[in-house]
Amino acid sequence: MTVALVTGAGGGLGTAVARRLAAGGHHVALNDRPDRDVTALARELGGIAAPADVADPVAVTAMVEDVEQRTGSHIAILVAAASHISCGTFGEHDLDDWWRVIDVDLGGAFACAQAVMPGMVERGGGRMVLVAAECGLTGEAGASACSAAKAGIVALTKSLGRELAPLGIAVNAVAPSVIDTPQLEARAQAAGVTAEELRARETARVPLGRIATPEEIAAAVAFLTDERLPTLVGQILLSNGGTLRSRA
Repeated sequence: MTVALVTGAGGGLGTAVARRLAAGGHHVALNDRPDRDVTALARELGGIAAPADVADPVAVTAMVEDVEQRTGSHIAILVAAASHISCGTFGEHDLDDWWRVIDVDLGGAFACAQAVMPGMVERGGGRMVLVAAECGLTGEAGASACSAAKAGIVALTKSLGRELAPLGIAVNAVAPSVIDTPQLEARAQAAGVTAEELRARETARVPLGRIATPEEIAAAVAFLTDERLPTLVGQILLSNGGTLRSRA
């Protein structure tokens, strides 16, 4: 049984990914901030809780060491889904909060990837899936921090894809558009509209005719963790219902 570490597992996409990987037979380590208790979910999924603030590299290193010690195995799969939800107009966005988004979303992905890499090398390979977003490719008004962080994740994915592939570690990313998670509520509040109004607005621009569920994006993440797909390296999977198309 392989060990999969999922960050941001306390809600939204992270929870859906943890459930999906557990259903696929992986031993899941569920990470979230220490103040967001995931013990009950970990027990339900037959996994373990792995609390740590991913914006703190020292805490991340200790958390990874603890997971590997408790499971008796190196981490084979990393899904970096932790995200600090914050939106606001550029001129009014609090600087500390702006950097908190960067530190959690981008810095957290970097710290976790760096911490699990030695174990993956020792076991002969692994899979990393970083969670980007459509705004990291297009930008979004009122979401400069998120857009900057997710653009960084896109670049990090491509860079690590090239650097770690010779070590047997495949690094890819999923870049969804709007997902029906608590983040939608935060975006709506920042835009001064109701969640239903924002949901309708976003639905109108999706060729598929609706926005994605966390479970659908989790399925895309699970696809990228499959070790039977060794040539998927440094790819950004646009799981967005057709709002943005890839170009070669």
